[in-house]
Amino acid sequence: QVSVVESGGGLAQPGGSLTLSCAVFGSAFNLEDMAWFGQRPGKERELVARITNGYATTYGDYAQGRFTISRDNAKNMAYLWMSGLKREDTAVYYCSADVIGTGRVVNRYWGQGTQVTVSS
Repeated sequence: QVSVVESGGGLAQPGGSLTLSCAVFGSAFNLEDMAWFGQRPGKERELVARITNGYATTYGDYAQGRFTISRDNAKNMAYLWMSGLKREDTAVYYCSADVIGTGRVVNRYWGQGTQVTVSS
């Protein structure tokens, strides 16, 4: 069983920064990509950033060069450093973890989400 837990959300001022953390627990021996998705109010979930276990990164348009994803393979954790925050970054941020299971099937696990609110 694998569980994903996000933390670090909260209230930030415009122009400020936040760091989100994502921890993967359980039978994640073959942890592959980890990613952050953002879901703005009334919108669909969008890719913010993805990082492979070899540290290759991909960013969606969402981040617009202001966010940085990183990970610590030894701890099964990923991070999202968010800078230059804008009101439109207000969203629930979800972490996903892809784990290779039986038969080389990739299973994606999601966290419960962490709320980020950008407001003065």
